[in-house]
Amino acid sequence: MLGIERRRKIMEKLTQDRKVYVSDLSKYFQVTEETVRRDLEKLENQDLLRRSYGGAVLNEHTSEDLSFIKRTTINSDDKERIAEKASDLISDGDTIMVDSSTTCLALLQHLKQKKDLTIITNSIRLVNDFVNSPFTMISSGGILRSHSFALTGTAACATLRKYYVDLAIISCKGIDREKGLMESNEEESEIKQIMIGQAKKSILLADHSKFGKTAFIKTCDFSTLSGVVTDMDPGENWTEFFSKQQIKLLF
Repeated sequence: MLGIERRRKIMEKLTQDRKVYVSDLSKYFQVTEETVRRDLEKLENQDLLRRSYGGAVLNEHTSEDLSFIKRTTINSDDKERIAEKASDLISDGDTIMVDSSTTCLALLQHLKQKKDLTIITNSIRLVNDFVNSPFTMISSGGILRSHSFALTGTAACATLRKYYVDLAIISCKGIDREKGLMESNEEESEIKQIMIGQAKKSILLADHSKFGKTAFIKTCDFSTLSGVVTDMDPGENWTEFFSKQQIKLLF
């Protein structure tokens, strides 16, 4: 395999998993660890990744705003696990606000057997995909951010403020124990803030790659959350933190 093709595959793995290890790549490509390190060095020189001890992580800017289509390809299996767990938190007859995240899209697929659900969302993708679903769907209206299929702006915010719901279910770009929940853009961050404010309980859906990650703008503190659903054990420090915050953790 040519070096350029190997480096392309390394970037594919990084985009999917957010982190790679030299030893794993060496076995996968059947090359020496020194060869892998040279590949990582070349990719780092292109500002595509940041080398760390034993491997590398994706070089993301805090303000990077990935498209909906690209987000559907990242950690998709993890999002399915999260969606399946989160579906247990929803009861027949619930009224729910959901954001425009790909994890919420996965969640709604698991709710089709529930009865009398009302879904309020700022996502045109969710409204389109579930037009023939058993849900009562309410769109926020607003200004379309086309690459994320999200409706934002004054009209969207005003619509959301008209409703009071049982649950707000959101995702985020990153979570940090000191900084709270963060997003990559202000418009969608504001939508999530309003959803949380209009709900009796708020649930965060976040895969393992979001933990300890910083993004561009703060959305809210952990005190606004009732629960967090993730795909794997986030570790003792996070478990203790959520316990002290009286936040229910599911993984």
